[in-house]
Amino acid sequence: MKRIILSILIFPVLCVIFINEITKTTIVKSNYKKYYIETINSNLKNVQQCSWVCHNNTNYCKENHVKLLVKYYKTTDPLYFGIVKPLKYTGNYRLANIILLVIIIPLILYALLLKSIQIQYKINNHKRIRND
Repeated sequence: MKRIILSILIFPVLCVIFINEITKTTIVKSNYKKYYIETINSNLKNVQQCSWVCHNNTNYCKENHVKLLVKYYKTTDPLYFGIVKPLKYTGNYRLANIILLVIIIPLILYALLLKSIQIQYKINNHKRIRND
């Protein structure tokens, strides 16, 4: 049980690290700096791939890069902007973003996943006891 819990926690983190490191090798490093930190992506408009322009102007990204979700904008836009706007109103968008989307929501999802696994173990034990 402890191994499963540990692997469920570590596996997604390792996947994110792996994917980030692999994509770093395919991107030509830019000279663009954001908050005094050198970024991997540029700030130039590029129809082929997203850049900081997409981060700063969601509509540019939607017009040039999003292909599959166009028919779902009526559903996804209120959700997306419903998250982004309150984060901006906090006064520190970056910190609020990290706290909510990187820490709080993943912890809630992780806790729910663990609870689900725990309940499944109980169900399996009850079935085993009943069959014995």
